[in-house]
Amino acid sequence: MKKSLLLTAMSAALLAGTTLSVQASQEPQGVYSADDILDADVYFANGSGEEIGDVDDILFDDDMRITALVIESGAVLGLGGREIVVDTDYFTLETSTEGDGETEHRIMLNATPKEVEEFPAYDRDWWEQTQANARDAWQTTRDGAQSAWQSTREAFDNDDEPQPQQ
Repeated sequence: MKKSLLLTAMSAALLAGTTLSVQASQEPQGVYSADDILDADVYFANGSGEEIGDVDDILFDDDMRITALVIESGAVLGLGGREIVVDTDYFTLETSTEGDGETEHRIMLNATPKEVEEFPAYDRDWWEQTQANARDAWQTTRDGAQSAWQSTREAFDNDDEPQPQQ
C-alpha cells in the first residue's frame, strides 16, 4: 500500500512539474515512475563518470513537489557508504532509451566530492531538525500574515463603508 501511494504521489508530483530537470538524447517523457527513479544510479556530472551510489528515497513537501533525494552512497572517495540528503539544486535527471527499447534513468549530481562529503546524513536527527524548521517557518508565516478577508473586514469596520448609490 505504501509503495502504491508513493508511486501515485510521485506520478502526480512529476506531472505537476517538479524541479527535476531532464536531460536526454531524446524528448522528455513527461511522466516518470518513482519505481524507475528509485535505485537509479547517481553519478558526478563533471564528466568523470564516477558513480556515487543510487537513489534510496524521494522526499516531498506538502504540495507534493520533490524537495530532495536520499542517495545511498557507496565507498566512493572515502565516503564509506552512508545515506545523504541531496537538495534539488544539486541534481538533474538524465533519461535515455537503450538499444533494446528500455528506458534508463540516471541522476547527475552537480557537486564536488568535497560538497558531497558535507551533505547532511539522512538520519533521525536530520529528520527531526527538518520538521522543526518547517513548523517554525509555518508559525512565523501564520503569525505575520492576515487573511484578505480579515483585512477587508477591518477596513470596512472603520466607518469607511461605501455608501449605497442613490
